[in-house]
Amino acid sequence: MESENNGISLESNAHPLEQNDEIQQTYEKTQGKNKRKLSSQVSIFSEHFPKKSSIDGKAIAKCKQCGIVLNCDSKHEIDTLKRYSENCAGRDTRDIGQMISSNQHGSVLTRSSNFDPEKFRELVIGAILMHNLPLSFVEHSGSRDLWSYLHEDVTLISSNTLKAHMIKMHRTGRSKIKYLLEETPGRINLTFDLWNSITTDIYICVIAHFVDKNWVLQKRILNFSFMLPPYNGVALIEKVYALLAEWGIDSKLFSVTLDNNLATNAFVELLKVNLNVRKAFLGGGKVFHLRCFAQVLNTIVQDSLKVGDCVVRKVRESVQYVKGSQVRKQKFLECVTLMNLNAKGGLRQDVPNRWNSTFLMLERALYFRMAFSHLEISDSNYKYCPSKDEWERVEKLCKLLAVFYDITCVFSRTKYPTANLFFPPMFIAHSTLQEHMSGQDVYMQYISTQMFAQFEKYWSDFSWILAIAVILDPRYKIHFVEWSYGKLYGNDSTQFKNVRDRLFSLYNEYAVKASPTPSSFNNTSDEHTLTEGKKDFFEEFDSYATIKFGAATQKSQLEWYLSEPRVERTKEINILQFWKENQYRYPELAAMARDVLSIPISAMASEFAFSVGGKFLDQHRSSLKPEILEATVCCKDWLFGEAEHEDMDLNVIIEDIVNLDVSMEEVTSANREVEVKE
Repeated sequence: MESENNGISLESNAHPLEQNDEIQQTYEKTQGKNKRKLSSQVSIFSEHFPKKSSIDGKAIAKCKQCGIVLNCDSKHEIDTLKRYSENCAGRDTRDIGQMISSNQHGSVLTRSSNFDPEKFRELVIGAILMHNLPLSFVEHSGSRDLWSYLHEDVTLISSNTLKAHMIKMHRTGRSKIKYLLEETPGRINLTFDLWNSITTDIYICVIAHFVDKNWVLQKRILNFSFMLPPYNGVALIEKVYALLAEWGIDSKLFSVTLDNNLATNAFVELLKVNLNVRKAFLGGGKVFHLRCFAQVLNTIVQDSLKVGDCVVRKVRESVQYVKGSQVRKQKFLECVTLMNLNAKGGLRQDVPNRWNSTFLMLERALYFRMAFSHLEISDSNYKYCPSKDEWERVEKLCKLLAVFYDITCVFSRTKYPTANLFFPPMFIAHSTLQEHMSGQDVYMQYISTQMFAQFEKYWSDFSWILAIAVILDPRYKIHFVEWSYGKLYGNDSTQFKNVRDRLFSLYNEYAVKASPTPSSFNNTSDEHTLTEGKKDFFEEFDSYATIKFGAATQKSQLEWYLSEPRVERTKEINILQFWKENQYRYPELAAMARDVLSIPISAMASEFAFSVGGKFLDQHRSSLKPEILEATVCCKDWLFGEAEHEDMDLNVIIEDIVNLDVSMEEVTSANREVEVKE
């Protein structure tokens, strides 16, 4: 049986699903005119109706987007399908931001006919902030051509318009951050940074660290403010106080961590006097000031590298020699193969002002020392190979630097770490230096003595607050601190007693503030209804109980917490989640933990944790006006602060000298090419 519709013949015994090309051929035979128009119309089938079928002699099509079945058994089939495809309820109507977000998670990016100019501007600003692009990026002809191609209705924006929107975004974000600070039940910890532009302008960066009401550790740049001269301590303190007063947190401070440029006694004392007008500091201000330990570590390690500069220089020159030409690389690869070494790791080039790169260079070179020794024999031009004794010094130096490398990696984590993480590795560093100082190795004894002088100064000033932080970790508590100080100073040391006294003193301040006033208690005693004889009876019991069992004392929340068994040390826990779950059992102690655990031990961002270089603005940022620069820095932190260094590997900054993961076939082929050229 056949059914004819507008000259189109569909057999009843045909395959239920016909292909698109068969449909197109049928239409081309019957309508043969205007093939370009027909091709455009038939493309509707591939997008919305990829398959067509015939049931009971009637042609039907099923929509790909919503699944509805349409009757195509009419001469207006094309118009029907086209009209429905334009109004299909299942078509993609997402905006650009939603489509980009879904594309980042692996789904297919579909172009949407909905175009929001405001969303487009936000995405452009976000891209510029995330990738540190110049503001003139929006005026580049290539960018404009790209946007015009993507959507014909795009409104091209100028750099001036972009600046206006960035300032507007900064004001909106500032209001949100201020509300977040107001809603924070605990205190605020601060860090200050000084930045220099290439035009010698000075900017002060104020960063807040706190635990919000949901027990999430937050880090927000509050200001990146231009400093007018004079650049003395008084002017700087006035500037800081004015900025904090604008945010309304001048009476909510707990601690301030300063870098070496600001950590002078005169500046700290003057700052403390100005900020403690309302007597808002806890512990008499003893917790107020901390030095940036990342800079302390930098100074300590750089001094040790200077002491071992001779062997470090030889290793550096050896690596640079191998890198000097492709022929040397191949010769070194041959030496690696002859020594049966694993070539996958490769050598590392160090960056002079980043000591972690120097450490990694020494570590990798130490593994290939036999290959270097063989290269010295096979290559008469190679004259930088360390001797056996010098390689032993490199090995000892690497073991010592590894301790400080691990500590600094804690500072460089993506999400800013809580303060309880620092005491254990610092104790290990302190113990390691003491061990080398009392050892028989003269070389390590000299290096450790030089490093210990500066380390001990920081340790003696600030170890107690780090000890309190680790006590608030249920895996360690006070047992670990007592054991650690016993290892360093002996049992019942005055140092441990000092930590214990400061712990209870700080807790008592929180307990006093949390305790209700006597007037708030209701007198529920029934003593006023008792006769005199009965009162004497109970008073006699009180005297007996006091003599027999001692005076009744109620344990504080801190004492209850310390008396409970420790959590297994190897167990992975979220320390803030632990205190969130126990805030109703220990409300006073939880309030103390909220403030102590958010103390920033370092004032340096992760990218500067290993560097001894100063903080300088690049040429692009130095050219911006102060209000635009502040909007740029703050908005980038507020929008991308948590994800900015996500999955960032510190080794990425170090260039691979030699790609040793090369097969022997490639090595042989390369050698033949070199021989032909030579």
